[in-house]
Amino acid sequence: SILTALLFTIPGILLLSILGLWLFGERWRLLRPSTLRSMREGRAGLDGLHSYVYGRWTNQYVHVLINWVGPHLKAHGKKWLTDRYHGKILTLDHAQAIITLNKPIPLRDLEQIIPYPLARSLVLDGPPDVAAYECPCRHARANPCQPTQVCMVIGKSGVDFLLEHNPQSSRRLTQAEALDLLRAEHERGHLQSAWFKDTLQNRFYAICNCCKCCCGGIEAMTKHHMPMVASSGYVAEIDQSLCNLCAACVDTCPFDALTTNESHLERDWERCLGCGVCVDLCPAGALSLARDERKGIPLDVRQMV
Repeated sequence: SILTALLFTIPGILLLSILGLWLFGERWRLLRPSTLRSMREGRAGLDGLHSYVYGRWTNQYVHVLINWVGPHLKAHGKKWLTDRYHGKILTLDHAQAIITLNKPIPLRDLEQIIPYPLARSLVLDGPPDVAAYECPCRHARANPCQPTQVCMVIGKSGVDFLLEHNPQSSRRLTQAEALDLLRAEHERGHLQSAWFKDTLQNRFYAICNCCKCCCGGIEAMTKHHMPMVASSGYVAEIDQSLCNLCAACVDTCPFDALTTNESHLERDWERCLGCGVCVDLCPAGALSLARDERKGIPLDVRQMV
């Protein structure tokens, strides 16, 4: 029958699995209170199932996305994916402002801040709950950058789910610990980015600390030409009188936006997404970040309060 055929499709099998977990959850401890809360919040059906799989097995999910799916997508597939799974570059200052937020923020100018059709929600209560977990992008690599517990889930719903389902690979952070993690990763030459996912109610849910050698979003941008990450709203500016052509910034830039020739340093405006990594790692102090309206509006929660 048609019903039998539907049940044996992949979604049907997954739905039957969730039903089994519902019936035997107390014994298997897979359907936990945070899952029930997410269902009550509206993440039910196939979207809820997708959300559960993503949150429960993030490392495996991202491994498949980076190594099997992303490299083989055509133009239509690339657009479909980037509309539903995307990030926004944060300066270190703006990332720290999210962690130190002390009151709820309203929704404002989202289309300009996050230029993706499904990014419509910036729901944050301050100060936000924060948890660190293992970076799925680094786990997808044979020889990842260290440390690996550098991704940060933001918000009570996501933090509760993470800690209940992956207690061995995650930990709750105090505000001070979260700020220390951001600063330590920035000093390593890693950038901060805010991430949105369609099955997580199209909302901001994580701050990632991204390295150019492991990050799937950076690889999608530079290798597969997928616009998964929006600019911070800033660009790097060069003071040629201070630059000594040491090329430290060239090696550091996540988006390959800086090059040197015999006489000066050059910046590719299109490639530069204003992460600020080069600014703090320049030994000569020749680089700075400048606001550029053509790059969109910064995600600065202090301007939204």
